[in-house]
Amino acid sequence: MVVLLTFLSALLALIFLGALAYALKNIVRVLNSIGGTPTSYLGKLRFGLRAIERETSHLPPQVGKVNTGLKDIVVGFTAVNEHLAGTVQALKKQEA
Repeated sequence: MVVLLTFLSALLALIFLGALAYALKNIVRVLNSIGGTPTSYLGKLRFGLRAIERETSHLPPQVGKVNTGLKDIVVGFTAVNEHLAGTVQALKKQEA
């Protein structure tokens, strides 16, 4: 009886390991189709992202210049706003 139970336990363990190996083989096959080669979806995505990175690599140094320019524009618009407010007040005084 003990020998039979040992044999069945070993057989069940082998069946489990076989099913596990089969499932892992299928998982690897699917993952390789997604990202294992340069022509796969992930390979194409990686290639595209690298191209975008290269094409936009010059932007970070320019952001500081753009921010400085925008700050100058804000100062100019503030001055324009003050002049317009003064003009509105002068027109109100003329009407009164």
